[in-house]
Parts: sequence; structure tokens; C-alpha cells
Amino acid sequence: MSVQPILAARGLVKRYGRVTALDHADFDLMPNEILAVIGDNGAGKSSLIKALSGAVTPDEGTITLAGKEVRFGSPLEARGAGIETVYQNLALSPALSIADNMFLGREIRKPGLVGTLFRTLDRTAMRKIARDKLTELGLMTIQNIDQAVETLSGGQRQGVAVARAAAFGSRVVILDEPTAALGVKESRRVLELMLDVKRRGLPIVLISHNMPHVFEVADRIHIHRLGKRIAVVNPKDISMNDAVAIMTGAMQPPQAARAA
Repeated sequence: MSVQPILAARGLVKRYGRVTALDHADFDLMPNEILAVIGDNGAGKSSLIKALSGAVTPDEGTITLAGKEVRFGSPLEARGAGIETVYQNLALSPALSIADNMFLGREIRKPGLVGTLFRTLDRTAMRKIARDKLTELGLMTIQNIDQAVETLSGGQRQGVAVARAAAFGSRVVILDEPTAALGVKESRRVLELMLDVKRRGLPIVLISHNMPHVFEVADRIHIHRLGKRIAVVNPKDISMNDAVAIMTGAMQPPQAARAA
């Protein structure tokens, strides 16, 4: 019995005027895997991720989540379906606390009339859940849940963003270049964090230009070129140089890895 993808796309097309960003692109994310998406600049990776996360609506094609076709009109709808995305800019509010950032846009109100009528936030509950989620993912370096995000290091900020996605993403977490602006030590922590999220049963889509990181954590690698998926390779079966050669068009993908 074949395993069904948790998130899949078939024949996605997205045009911006005369530019075709997605040219009948396909995509498959299997349960409990880290799938890396690589491609040269302008290959259409961003458009693919935006289509999957509800940020853009494809002109053609279908997206299925857990076997059911979905149509997201906004990132909010994708979030509601269990797809959480961490973009490069992290979408954190620097002046707000860690707890407030964790619940930004989905704050918990106090029970009863105080919450419904006066819309009073249950800050105690939000602090506890935020602390539990950060502890669950091993982010013990953050001692004070009330400290402002602007006081955190780059790696800690990335950790908060990933923890938020893992806390609320019930089906899929998408990470866009999570180690791009980080040093060696902080990048290491984020990679470990990704493996922790996977161990908790959440599949991850990793978009990255950092090939050593991709080859370290990915179970499969989706290679995107000229607006479509041209191959899916196993990092254990292919060298980093060959993956880059396929990505740039200098080499044809192996027959078994070619996308249909």
C-alpha cells in the first residue's frame, strides 16, 4: 500500500503578465519527512511555496491536503487548515514579548464575560503555553517569556518563529531559508530544532540555498528549475555537486529521479 502525500500539487501554473513563474509544477510532501526544495534564483521556488501557503492563488492546477483538494484564498486560510509558514523576515514584532509574538493574531481571551464582552486577554495562559512550547523544543536559553523579541539573538528569534509554527501547525511546517542570516552555532541550533519538530511527527518543507544543511537534514530533495519540478532525489544517493548541476541544468537528472 503506497503512502499518500500529506500535501501535494499537480499542474500548478502562475503567470505574472508575460512571465510564467510556475509552469505546470508538481509537488509531494510525504508524512513525517523533511523535504528540501532547491533551485536557482528565478526558478519559481517562491511562487510554489506561496501557492502552497495561500499567499498567491495559482491560475491553474490543484493542491491537495491529506488527500482532499483545497483552495486557499489567503495565508490565514492555509493556517486554519494546519499549514504554518516561517518566512525569511520571520514576521515577528520586535517590540512585543516572546509570548505576545507566539500568539500574534490568535490571542487567547479570558473565559466568561470578561473575555467575550471586554475582550480581555488571558496573558497567564498564553505565557504558560509559550513557555511549554519553547521548552518542548529545547529552547531553554530563553529564560524570560516576557522579554522583548528585539533583545534576542538571531538564532533565538528564529527559534521563536519555528516554535510558533510548530505549536500551531497541525499538519505542515514550511521554513523559508531558516539559516540564511545566522552564524554557525545558531544555524546548528535551528537544524536541531527542525529535527525535533520532525520527531514530533510534523513534516517540514525546507527552502534553502545552503547545500550542506540540505544534505544534512533532508529526507528527499525536490529540485525546481524553470518553473517546475524536474527531479526528486535522495541525498544519500547523489552528491552535492550533482544536485547543483541538475539544479542549474548542467546535468540531466538520473532516470529514476526524474519528475513525471
